[in-house]
Amino acid sequence: MITPNRTPWQPDEWQKVLRNAFRQPDALLAYLGIPASAFNLDSEPDFALLVPEPFAARMKPGDPADPLLRQVLPSLQERERVPGFVKDPLGEDDSALSFQRAPALIQKYLGRVLMITTPGCAVNCRYCFRRHFPYQDHKPRGHSQALDLIRSDTSISEVILSGGDPLLLGDLAFTMLIDQINAIEHVKRIRVHSRLPIVLPQRVTPSLVETIQTSRCPVVMVVHCNHPQELDAQTKRALACLRDSGAHVLNQSVLLAGINDDAGLLCQLSQSLFEQGVLPYYLHMPDAVSGTAHFAVAEPRAMTLHEDMRAILPGYLLPRLVREVPGKASKTPLQPDGLQLVDIG
Repeated sequence: MITPNRTPWQPDEWQKVLRNAFRQPDALLAYLGIPASAFNLDSEPDFALLVPEPFAARMKPGDPADPLLRQVLPSLQERERVPGFVKDPLGEDDSALSFQRAPALIQKYLGRVLMITTPGCAVNCRYCFRRHFPYQDHKPRGHSQALDLIRSDTSISEVILSGGDPLLLGDLAFTMLIDQINAIEHVKRIRVHSRLPIVLPQRVTPSLVETIQTSRCPVVMVVHCNHPQELDAQTKRALACLRDSGAHVLNQSVLLAGINDDAGLLCQLSQSLFEQGVLPYYLHMPDAVSGTAHFAVAEPRAMTLHEDMRAILPGYLLPRLVREVPGKASKTPLQPDGLQLVDIG
């Protein structure tokens, strides 16, 4: 049996890869050998294309229907205005809902706060629920105000690092932030939501591994993978390093029309994730973000897919099908009629 590579990448490698990421649709399509005429491309999207080469390398050359390509390629469909699809469907910037507790700090659920660490990501997914988020109004300012508020509120037991993507912070900045959170005695867990271990595995460096390994608070790393094709030898190496660090590694996916709305494929995703040491956590209904209506899946179809998965998968490989509803005390699970609904964290 071949032992998988469990060696982190050198510290500067991920930044080099990110600097060379695809930023123009024509360049990405030329790399894949697909003519631009195969798409209704948006040549001036309000949400720019950004795709690192390790993710692009998993796309199928010559295939306009590739499910990874469809997640990142800007389309004129995004300009369609569909009733019910708005810029801020979760109310994160709505002062009436009082989610904002400090600059870059949002609290929706009891005992947990979410810290906006960066305004960017390593990949721009077209369905992103924060694609219109006013990051300029949530500048972290060194996170000092957010950390002060967490220190003053002993009801907060978990800090969730989000963005953008928290792993876009450099090694030193990420370690300093983790150390500052660890110094707050009543914080018991740190959760990191990141797409980078999937789209840019080179971000898993020795310093990142050491920071997680030495953290006083247990670290939960929630990665984001939507399709089994997103997983390869590089993600297996990155995820193995994260597990070796002591992190609890979970996955959340988004249910996307024409990309992964198939029960057999979703079961394959859960099984492939488990083979790489990751437990499925959430299968999210896509949020009703302006410009993303073409990714929407109707709730009855989503519940049917989930029930089909339930009949195939063992319980520990079945992600929870959820929708986020502004103002609710937790994620809202979706269940067929006749099954009891329970709130989950």
